[in-house]
Amino acid sequence: MSGLEPAPEVSVVVPVYNECESIPHLLEQVAAALRPLGRRFEIILVDDGSSDASWQVIRGLTPRFPELIGLSLGRNYGQTAGLMAGIHESRGAIVVTMDGDLQNDPADIPRLMAKVEEGFEVVSGWRRRRQDKWLSRRLPSLIANALIKRVARVPIHDQG
Repeated sequence: MSGLEPAPEVSVVVPVYNECESIPHLLEQVAAALRPLGRRFEIILVDDGSSDASWQVIRGLTPRFPELIGLSLGRNYGQTAGLMAGIHESRGAIVVTMDGDLQNDPADIPRLMAKVEEGFEVVSGWRRRRQDKWLSRRLPSLIANALIKRVARVPIHDQG
């Protein structure tokens, strides 16, 4: 970028790790959700040291998606580091974060944006139909969410 382009209104930050199969679908769905709004946006994909072809796929799709910014961390630092790198690079007034495996529906992004524009400073969605493995991901998440609800007395839904 030359620095002369106006800043995007929305930045979508997605850390990816070994997601080469889902990256094209992810980009298509994010673009399909945001392009009709007629607003400037950027999609920041952060490759967190994938051992598959994720980085090559990101680079190869850049001509098809001018909104795409690819970052490569070089090695696996974890999802939080990937998110932080993407957020640091983001230029949008609204920053949306999501997972690269499409468990978060990009079609919900305009609804999240609408809530921000209503004046909310932080907006969060939750997954209604998780597709994770039950024993290794869903059960621990269910227990953690129940504990948070009980201790903090905050009515939360699935938070990962």
